[in-house]
Amino acid sequence: MPGLPWLLPLSLLLLLLLLLSVSADVQIKVTKNPADELVDVINNNRTASKSSSLYDNPGLACIALQYIKAYQGDCAAVGGANAKKPPEADFAEIFAPNCGVQTLSLSPITGRLLGCETKYVSPSKAFSGILMQKEKSIEIVTDKNHTEVGAAVSGSDGGSPYFWCVLFSNGTSNSSFVLEGGVAKISKPGCFSGANDECSSAYPSQVRHLWPFVASGLVALWCVFAL
Repeated sequence: MPGLPWLLPLSLLLLLLLLLSVSADVQIKVTKNPADELVDVINNNRTASKSSSLYDNPGLACIALQYIKAYQGDCAAVGGANAKKPPEADFAEIFAPNCGVQTLSLSPITGRLLGCETKYVSPSKAFSGILMQKEKSIEIVTDKNHTEVGAAVSGSDGGSPYFWCVLFSNGTSNSSFVLEGGVAKISKPGCFSGANDECSSAYPSQVRHLWPFVASGLVALWCVFAL
């Protein structure tokens, strides 16, 4: 199309701007930490029921992520007739060392919530639609014996199914689930609360799913201007 020499660079520019715009929108969606958001939902529900907010302990939260990993992606083992849970000994022998939590600082777990779903949902929907399915769940959330909370969310092998775990404790915030060096060992995939970081490894980035469409657009443009 010799009469329109400006059309190719203009089209490529528009395509690039579109890609950057969509990528930026996706980035906003995947860089928040869903585990932190889940703790916010829990604390909002506690204060609404006249219970105090809980300290978000990163050591306890990292252990919640290890708790998820113990299921090895077996969603069927969460709830129902096939429900299982990791042995209590795993907290001291596996979970704490994997997180860099000092074993002597472990405190009693006063409650736990665990859910699994084939699709990723927002933290608020995970709370109301997944974690609150059991009759005693609201009692666990509002229990006045809790002082600390730690939440984690993780996909399996970078995708479905998605596990949500919340652990509660009655420990003292400055002396329970103490991290060696003050920083938890990062274990991917998965996100845990209280670490003051952004996390997108709980669910796969949507950016990579855009590339087939971008590639198709580029091929189409090449074909047009090759004629």
